[in-house]
Amino acid sequence: MNTERPTIIDFVEKYCRKYSGHTYLREKKDGVWTETTFKQTRDEGRIIAAGFMALGLKKGEKVSLLSEARNLWVMTELGILYAGGVDVPLSYKLESDTDLSFRINHSDSVYAVASENELPKIRRVVKDCPAIRKVIVLDDVALQDGEMYIGELREMGLAFLKDRASELEDRIASIGPDDYANISYTSGTTADPKGILLTHRNYTANVEQGASVISVPEKATMLIILPLDHCFAHVAGFYTMMMYGGSIATVPVGKTQLATLRNIPGAIKDVKPYVMLSVPALSRTFKKSVESGIRAKGPKVEKLFNYAVNLAISYNREYYNAGKPWIRQFWKKPLIKFFDKKLFAQVRESGFGGNMHFFVGGGALLDIELQKWYCAIGIPVFQGYGLSEATPIICANSAGHAIFGSSGRTVEPMDIKICDEAHNEVPDGVTGEIVIRGENVMAGYWKNPEATAQTVIDGWLYTGDRGYLYPKDRRYLYVTGRFKSLLIAADGDKYSPEGYEDNLCEISKYIDQCIIHNNQNPYTMALVVPNKDALKRDLPKDIDPESKEGKEAMLRMIQADMDSYRPGGKHQGMFPEKWLPAAVAVLPEAFTEQNGLVNSTSKVVRGKVEKRWADRIKYAYTTEGKALLNPKNMESV
Repeated sequence: MNTERPTIIDFVEKYCRKYSGHTYLREKKDGVWTETTFKQTRDEGRIIAAGFMALGLKKGEKVSLLSEARNLWVMTELGILYAGGVDVPLSYKLESDTDLSFRINHSDSVYAVASENELPKIRRVVKDCPAIRKVIVLDDVALQDGEMYIGELREMGLAFLKDRASELEDRIASIGPDDYANISYTSGTTADPKGILLTHRNYTANVEQGASVISVPEKATMLIILPLDHCFAHVAGFYTMMMYGGSIATVPVGKTQLATLRNIPGAIKDVKPYVMLSVPALSRTFKKSVESGIRAKGPKVEKLFNYAVNLAISYNREYYNAGKPWIRQFWKKPLIKFFDKKLFAQVRESGFGGNMHFFVGGGALLDIELQKWYCAIGIPVFQGYGLSEATPIICANSAGHAIFGSSGRTVEPMDIKICDEAHNEVPDGVTGEIVIRGENVMAGYWKNPEATAQTVIDGWLYTGDRGYLYPKDRRYLYVTGRFKSLLIAADGDKYSPEGYEDNLCEISKYIDQCIIHNNQNPYTMALVVPNKDALKRDLPKDIDPESKEGKEAMLRMIQADMDSYRPGGKHQGMFPEKWLPAAVAVLPEAFTEQNGLVNSTSKVVRGKVEKRWADRIKYAYTTEGKALLNPKNMESV
């Protein structure tokens, strides 16, 4: 075993020996919560690994895995890794056949693993994935040609271990820290998502780094309500809980994604987790649920609860300075203690199982007011920051070490600097690009040396995100925005918009420029610069362009081109429907160098456009502004 640079296999072996009899996996099956020990998890991983070897999986070959969160997800990935394979975890949110087949083919996957719910997707695309030798199904369902039940793979594994166990040991011994563990795909555009290469050591290093900022007690339980395909669930979930001797529980899988979401409250009450991995959208949903329950108890209880929350918020301040200045705050402490016992404890019990100590928030930046509210009721949501290319944790707030508004303390050991556009380091407190160096930096992008060379320079990962180091304590990082033009949905999903923007301006003679926007909003909106000459030219001759009728007709011409990407449209399927704009703001002027919205290389400066038209963006998320024929759009054409 390599103790200085352990592989995931070394890591799993170490902690499964240390906590052999502890519960590691918790899952609800047939209405009953089951418990699987560390040793059982490790042994099942080895059996599945042997099954893969019996099937013919060679070291370094890729296996695509598409399933909801469940025990078999974890065991199957361990099996792939123990067999020296590379797991290609795929998001169950992938709905487009093109998106799915691209990832399977681009990764060179030779096997695909799917749950019952996700199997129809694989069946639709497998004919277009010639390298796939076999589809392994996690559930006992009627199989088609080229498919096998994982129970059969397991039987093959047991037979292999009986006669050829030494071959598995040799394979395990051949796995090094720099061997690939995962190819994790970015959302990207539909045409070119990037495959992030993460090594065994990337993962084990980031777990070690994460321990420098956050910890949990032995035997604590984490409820993971995020998809398991992302490296955040791996590092903050699987491996962190394994290192501390804790357990992970998953939400019971429903027949649909919505049904699974509905199972979350029940899972929280049953599992009584110590900690949860969450995203801002879910945190907001939980808050609304609590407030709705309080409101149902009548106006007096609601008024008392709101007073108690506001009192606690005023006392906690930005967390690190809670109770200060003492001379003005001391009287609040006994009152807050009283309210905590009489009000907040009941909220924690009824809504969060009674044992929740904190959330770990990822996926997107978290509203400060939301952080203050959760801290007030005694369950802080600790904001962190990272990205898949960093496996992913770069920094996090934690109990006793948090500043609301910051993304927390940077992990150690890891180098960090903030750079200007010329890649020169800037002083603490000055905003620039966040750049890091450490063993958590990815090995590169699969089959994309150009993008790798642009992103990792001399070992430094250029994140594409903006931020600054806190001058009073440079361990704290403040993330302020993005250099990269990623959209972020309310659920934390990210998407690169350039493909859509470029294509829309290409296919539409009525739209000259376009920027689409989503920053944790319920839907995407578009800022468009119209080609007024083309619009007026194509209007029927008997309609005055300046009339109400004319303006409405021109707006509908713009909308028709944007709708061409929706189902039934000329360009349907080119881009994921989730990210297509649901509202459009037609602007009265173009993006130019003169008004500072285009740079010297003729590129639109997204941040400046969003700042210049912040009022129109805000308006697009109102009922009036979402309507196409709103007064501001009418005025702009």
